[in-house]
Amino acid sequence: MINLPTSSLPAILVGLPILVATLSLFFRSRGKAVVGLLGSLLTAGLALIAFVEVAQLGSVIHILGGWEPPLGILLRMDPLAVVFIGMTALVGVFISLFAWWYFRAQESTNGKFSLFWPLWLFLWAGLNGLFLSNDLFNLFVTIEVIGICAVALAVLSGKTDSLFAGLRYLLAAITGSMAYLFGVALIYGSTGTLDLGLLGQILEPGKTTTFALLVITFGLMVKMAGFPFHFWLPPAHSSALAPVSALLSALVVKGAFYILLRLWAEVFGISLTYAGGQLIGLAGAVAVIWGSWQAFMQTNLKLIIAHSSVAQLGYLLMIFPLLILAPGVVAGSADWLSPAWTAGVYQVMAHAFAKASFFLSAGIIIMAQGHDHKGSLRDLASRMPMTTMAIGIAGVSLIGLPPSGGFFAKWMLLKGVFLSGQLWWAPVILTGSFLTAGYVFMLLRLAFAPARDQEPFRPVPHSLQVVALLLALGSFLIVFPAENLIQFLESSETFGSGIESIMEGGAYGNN
Repeated sequence: MINLPTSSLPAILVGLPILVATLSLFFRSRGKAVVGLLGSLLTAGLALIAFVEVAQLGSVIHILGGWEPPLGILLRMDPLAVVFIGMTALVGVFISLFAWWYFRAQESTNGKFSLFWPLWLFLWAGLNGLFLSNDLFNLFVTIEVIGICAVALAVLSGKTDSLFAGLRYLLAAITGSMAYLFGVALIYGSTGTLDLGLLGQILEPGKTTTFALLVITFGLMVKMAGFPFHFWLPPAHSSALAPVSALLSALVVKGAFYILLRLWAEVFGISLTYAGGQLIGLAGAVAVIWGSWQAFMQTNLKLIIAHSSVAQLGYLLMIFPLLILAPGVVAGSADWLSPAWTAGVYQVMAHAFAKASFFLSAGIIIMAQGHDHKGSLRDLASRMPMTTMAIGIAGVSLIGLPPSGGFFAKWMLLKGVFLSGQLWWAPVILTGSFLTAGYVFMLLRLAFAPARDQEPFRPVPHSLQVVALLLALGSFLIVFPAENLIQFLESSETFGSGIESIMEGGAYGNN
């Protein structure tokens, strides 16, 4: 790890948004927005440079202060990290543009929501830091920064329902953090190090390691709203302001999933069992069915979208049973590992673009009609065709219809299921798609139905509708570079050699 090329870019990716967020606090509301938007564009530009640098050099590192692990802090920028950083940048910059016009259109707020910008930039810094961190404690610090900023953003509207939802979110976040930190303490007490690379080499099987794996997994499942710990997500995401809902659903919950993926792939290979993978997969399968059904039963648009997130996150959990091989199966014959990894990464990206578009579209409808009851969609196609198209395109990706990113993710997941012989997951994937089609087509049917009563309709800036539509289109465009992106990811330690190390460590075929 220490022999990898060094670069200052990982530190800048974390430091720049922190610097801009701090600077914005010294300005009035309009100045906060200008500085915040500029900071978003600069951070997105850095993410693009990071992607190019890793494509040219491979994985790079930055050692803070010159102190190498285990004493110092090491930031690692590898292909998997920059894919997540790039996804955050693309989605984040569109949400920033939407927020700029969204808050300007609501002149009556008089800068009431200007704290959105520093909070969002601090959160963005936390996400970048999470994707780059290479030790357990810094992962804890970054996920805490993300959690605090996310809760503050969730209650930014100041409404009663958002305050109650934010309190529930905060309690869930604290519970998850304490569980994760307890697991970290157990690992440090038994090994004396927290560096992921060193832990992957020296961690030994035993009760302490197994218990640490359990409590850390529990904490991360709570933070990513994995079933059955999803109780906080629907109220928190549905009651927040539209740009905040998009950030929470598209980006924030992916941070905990990223840590879970890294730790299962790089650190805890010696303690993973086939039964454990199946249990995580079962939680994901129930989430797919339960979340989709609950979305179908809701009457408010944002609650439909929020419950849909529970279901879509379930697909991410369903890749874990494919990554843990049954006893007696050798690594060389496990030709479903690459499809499973690809399914996970593409599900993350497709969900981010589609769900951000969906929540922003809901915000547009609320701006126009003052509420988000699903009946407000009636005659939407004639009044706001771009928003209707955004909902339709994003919905197609969530369903998993070709040629969307959602289809590619679910197709690769099904390919992994059939190649591995774990056919019991296939009906869940298909049922989830049918249920998703049910509530998406219900919304589209309402959008093309004539309005019963002519409700007051406030004009909405076209720029907002364009942003929502572009995000929806993004869930389709990510399919085009799929082959190159998969090859790029296969050079990642986690995607490639990290999996091999798990297999050699005994997680595959030796439990």
